[in-house]
Amino acid sequence: MINHRPPIKLSVVIVNYNVRYFLEQCLHAAQKACTSLDAEIFVVDNNSVDGSCQLVREKFPEVTLITNHENKGFSKANNQAIRQAKGEYVLLLNPDTIVEEDSFEKCLRFMDEHPEASGLGVKMIDGKGHFLPESKRGLPTPRVAFYKIFGLSSLFSRSKHFARYYLGHLDKDQTHEVDVLAGAFMMLRRSVLNEVGLLDEAFFMYGEDIDLSYRMTQAGFKNYYFAGTTIIHYKGESTKKGSINYVKIFYQAMIIFARKHFSEGRADLFAMLINLAIYFRALLAVLSRIAKAALFPIVDILLIFIGFLWLLPYWEKLNYTPHYYPSAFLHLVVPFYILIWISSIWIAGGYDKPIKVLQLFKGIVWGTIGILIFHSLAPESLRFSRALIVLGSVWVMISLLSYRYLLSHSHPQQAHFDRTREKRVIIISNPDEALRISQLIQHSHLKIDIVGIVQPNNNSTRDNFLGNLGQLDDIIRIHKIEELIFSANDLPSQQIIKTMLDLSKLNVEYKIAPPESLSIIGSNSIDTTGDLYLVEMNAITNGNNLRRKRLFDLVGSLIFLLTYPLICWKVRDKAIFFTNIFKVLFGSKSWVGLALNNKRNVELPKLKVGVLTPADKFKGELSESEINKINMVYAKNYSIAQDALIILHGWKNLGR
Repeated sequence: MINHRPPIKLSVVIVNYNVRYFLEQCLHAAQKACTSLDAEIFVVDNNSVDGSCQLVREKFPEVTLITNHENKGFSKANNQAIRQAKGEYVLLLNPDTIVEEDSFEKCLRFMDEHPEASGLGVKMIDGKGHFLPESKRGLPTPRVAFYKIFGLSSLFSRSKHFARYYLGHLDKDQTHEVDVLAGAFMMLRRSVLNEVGLLDEAFFMYGEDIDLSYRMTQAGFKNYYFAGTTIIHYKGESTKKGSINYVKIFYQAMIIFARKHFSEGRADLFAMLINLAIYFRALLAVLSRIAKAALFPIVDILLIFIGFLWLLPYWEKLNYTPHYYPSAFLHLVVPFYILIWISSIWIAGGYDKPIKVLQLFKGIVWGTIGILIFHSLAPESLRFSRALIVLGSVWVMISLLSYRYLLSHSHPQQAHFDRTREKRVIIISNPDEALRISQLIQHSHLKIDIVGIVQPNNNSTRDNFLGNLGQLDDIIRIHKIEELIFSANDLPSQQIIKTMLDLSKLNVEYKIAPPESLSIIGSNSIDTTGDLYLVEMNAITNGNNLRRKRLFDLVGSLIFLLTYPLICWKVRDKAIFFTNIFKVLFGSKSWVGLALNNKRNVELPKLKVGVLTPADKFKGELSESEINKINMVYAKNYSIAQDALIILHGWKNLGR
C-alpha cells in the first residue's frame, strides 16, 4: 500500500507503441504542464521498432522509461507504471495527445475540491479543432450498445434516450458527472485505485477504461467530465472506426465487460448483439473498402464503354458504312481495349490519391500506344479503324478527367486533385525558430509556399512579420492561407489549442513543430491518423515506386524464364536461379532488396527479401554502419535503372 501522504502529487503514465513523433510532442507538452508540480512521468514502451526508446533516452532522460520485449497491451503496460508510481494522483495519457500548460493544475485542483471524485476526463479536440464525442461517455448497456451499433446514436445525436453512448444531451462546454472516462486522458485518485484495483489485464486494448470507470462508480465514487481544460487528441475513435481489426478488438472487449459485470441473461444478450455488430461492421468495412478501391475503375469502364456505344454508330454514319462493325467488335475488342487502358492507368499511378493528372494522362497515352501495337499485330479479322482508337482515346481522356473534376467539387473527400501549385502556409513563431522550420520544410521536398511569419503574441507587429496572433483571422482571409504551423517553442499549448478552437470554422489545416525536432505533426481530417513533414523521405515506399519495382520484378522474371536455356550458363547455381525466378514471379522475393544486417535500422522500410542487394556492388567485408548507409541511399533514391545495374553487376549471384 502507498503511504497516506505520497511525496509526489502526480504520476503521468504514457504507453507507447510505434508513435515516436507523436510521443515526442506529447512529452514536450507534458513536461511543460508539470513545471510547477511535484510530478513524475513514465513512458512504457510496448516493443516499438520506430526508435521511440532511443528518443526518450536521448531527449527526455528525466522520464522513467520502462521497456517491454513484447507488446503487453494497454492494461498491463499501464499497470507496470502504476505499481511504480508514487503520486497521489495517476494520469493515464495517450502518446498522441497535447495538453495545455495548466491542464494538470486545473484537473488536480478540481480533484482536490471534489473528494468524492474517483477520476476525471477532459474536453478533447482533434487535429482540426473539432470536438471529439468520446470525451464524455455513458455506460454501454445492451440498449445503449444497440443504439450505437446500428447508428441511432448518430442519427439522434442530441437525444437523451438514443445518444447515451456519447451523452449527446450534455453540454460539451460544461462540467458533468459521467459514467465512463476516456482512456486517452484519465486522471485517477490513487487511494481509489488501491481500493478497487488497477486496470483489468483481461482487456488487451479497449474496454479497460470502461471497466475501471464502472468499478469506481460501483464502489460509490463519481467520475467527471471536466470542461475546464482542452487537449488535442490526434487519433480519436473516429479515425479508427473503419478498421475491421478495431471493430473486432473493441467489441470483443465489450463482451468481456458484459460477462464480467452483467447478469448471465443480459450478458448473453449483449454478446449476441456484439457478435452481430462485429459481422455487420466488418461487412460494412469490407464493402466500403472495396467500393472505394473499385469506384474509379468501375466508373471508368462504364464511361469508356458508353463512349464507344456512341462513337461506333457516329463513325459508321460519318463514313457512310452503317452496321460495318460486327457485334464482336463491341463485345470482345472494345472490352480488351478497356482492359489495356485501365491496366495502364493503374500501372502509371492514375488511381492513386490524390488524383494526379499527369499520371492519368501517362496511363491513357501508354494504353493507347499498347492498343495500337496490338492493332498492328492482330489478325486481319480483329483489325478495325485506327481512327476509332484515336477518337476513343480522346473520349477516354475527356470523360475520365471531367468525371474526376466534377467529383472533386461535389465530393472532395472522395476525389481531390494533387496540387500543381504550392500550399500557402504561415509559420507562427519567432524568426530563429521560423528559419529552422522553413529549412525542415524545404528538405521535405513538399509543395509548400511559406507566405510569411506571424508574431506569436499580441504585441505591436515588428518588421518581417505579417502581423500578430490577434490578427490571424484577417491574415488567413487576405493571404488565402491554407495551413498554419505553430512553433511549440514559442507558443504554449494552451494558446495553440485556443487558436485552433477560435479558427475551427475556417477551412485551414494545422501543424505543430516541436522544439529541436526533425518532424512537424498535424492531422487534417478524421480519416487520417496524422500527417508528418519529415526530413527523411524513403522514396522506395512511394506507391508509384512500389508498383514499378513489382512490375520490374514480373517482367524480369518472365524474360529470365523465357530465355533461361540461353542465360543460365553464366549463373553459378542454375537450379536455385530457376527457383528464384518463380519466387520473384509469385511475390515471395524481389530481384533486389535491402542488404541484411544483424541490427536493422528502424528508419528503413520493410521490403521483400532480395536475391541481390545494393551492397553486392562493393567488395570485401562491410561494417554494419556501412551497410546501413548503403541501404539508406538505395531506399531514398530508388529507380528501376538502379535495380537493373545491380542485376547486371551481380549476374553470377542470381542463383543464391
